[in-house]
Amino acid sequence: MVTNVSRISGGSAVRDTVRPAPARPSLPPGTPRPVGDSVSAADVSRESTRVFGNGEAPPVADSAVAPGAPVWDIDVHSYETRKRVEDYVRIFSGRVKEVFAIALQRQTRYGPMIRDRLRRVGLPEDLTYLALVESWFNPHAYSRAAAVGFWQFMASTGRGMGLRVDWWVDERRDPVRSTEAAARLLLGLRDKFGSLYLAAAAYNGGDGRVARGLARYADALDGVEGEDRFFALSEKNYLRPETRDYVPKIIAAALVGEEPLRYGVHVDSLPPYSYDSVRVRGGTPLAAVANALGVEGAVVSELNPHLLRGMTPPSDSMWVRIPAGRSADFDERFSALDADERRALLRVESKKGQTMQSLAKAHGITAKQLAWYNPKAARLKSGALRAGQDILVPRRDVAALARDIPNPSIERFPRRGGGVKRHKVTNGQSLSGIATKYGVSVPTLMKLNGLTSERVTPGQTLVVSGRAASGAKSGAAKAATAKSGGAKSGAASAGAGKSVKKAKSGASKAGAAKAGAAKTGTATKKPAEKSPPR
Repeated sequence: MVTNVSRISGGSAVRDTVRPAPARPSLPPGTPRPVGDSVSAADVSRESTRVFGNGEAPPVADSAVAPGAPVWDIDVHSYETRKRVEDYVRIFSGRVKEVFAIALQRQTRYGPMIRDRLRRVGLPEDLTYLALVESWFNPHAYSRAAAVGFWQFMASTGRGMGLRVDWWVDERRDPVRSTEAAARLLLGLRDKFGSLYLAAAAYNGGDGRVARGLARYADALDGVEGEDRFFALSEKNYLRPETRDYVPKIIAAALVGEEPLRYGVHVDSLPPYSYDSVRVRGGTPLAAVANALGVEGAVVSELNPHLLRGMTPPSDSMWVRIPAGRSADFDERFSALDADERRALLRVESKKGQTMQSLAKAHGITAKQLAWYNPKAARLKSGALRAGQDILVPRRDVAALARDIPNPSIERFPRRGGGVKRHKVTNGQSLSGIATKYGVSVPTLMKLNGLTSERVTPGQTLVVSGRAASGAKSGAAKAATAKSGGAKSGAASAGAGKSVKKAKSGASKAGAAKAGAAKTGTATKKPAEKSPPR
């Protein structure tokens, strides 16, 4: 656990002094959380005799939890024998065991902070395993839908939950701020659906889909209570497969994570995520902060994964995290640095014929690094910089701590089915019948195929999902092609896409501040490690 204290000391602004809380002592890796002192039936009987004498006392069942037995604050025992839970237990303790162990190692660093933030809003602490399933506790996890961080927020959703996401700062990568945002989102979803596991499903697949499923199968779910409602809904095959598997993965992760040694997973501990914070002006290099503290720049950078360019934003003073216990006299030591060392950027005016490459080379950095600080630099058709514009040139130690990442504002909404699926019209088929077969509307089919009427001809090939081809033939032209025997079969390839309606509904979360839409569950991309199995 962690404690959050604000203070001003020695003229140096300091806040968010975070330390491991003494209430829960650290345990060796693989040791389950204790539930307190175990009391046996014999102990109760002896105490009863001492207090009440030798009179008859009611028998007491010896049902106390054994010392050292794991305890969960989410319901795992009711569902641990379900097939998909057992499948993921085998996966986490089998073919991805090494990566799962790395995730549990990261949990020793970030877990106390995450559990504290969840507990503060009244959520179960074991929801920390939702973040494990999302990202392996990698603050820089990046999905193919451009969801980012521990909790895999899309840019718009992150902003909607109060996170700063721009060219200089991406708080989706901040373990603390993103956890607080995720806790608020999950709390709202739990209150909406009255179930923790339905909230998790909505976090993954969207609250709209979960709400529609509950409405559609209201009669079938009548009388089903609590967390059973998620599993009852998932059996209707209404939720997407990744959402149906999402809760079983969380349960399986909690089972293995609380008893790793039982499953043959060895976990090494990391130092807890603890820090002090100091206020610095805009345009301050993280390397300068590190130099004032006498630590490596990478130490300060690791504590501030949300600062993307190796510096604070040019015009915004802000709090910067530093190693715990190092804040005393920071202002004096920082002020003692050379003025140039405390300034991250040099502003130069581009000259005729200059390029990013030539300007970068002159300052000892790469053109790619220079572009990180000048995303809107104007170039001529020749590739040269437009003369007379201000170009921001970073110090080399600033560029060295910058993160090579895509534009933080990117969002991608992939069509779940991928590719295009086609259907060859046979005798007796109508456009409305084909639309019903593939779960799309007649107007959608007409738009996909450039049809001006609902008439179709045997042998005609129709696009039934995916993108409509540009310059599509008119319905009459296609019919003529079919009659002449020139139509291609267009058989759908294996695993071709779902219906357009389903593809649209599969879009990753956006604007969850209003709609509570949850994040995409697409696999994350991380160097040198596999993504959580989907």
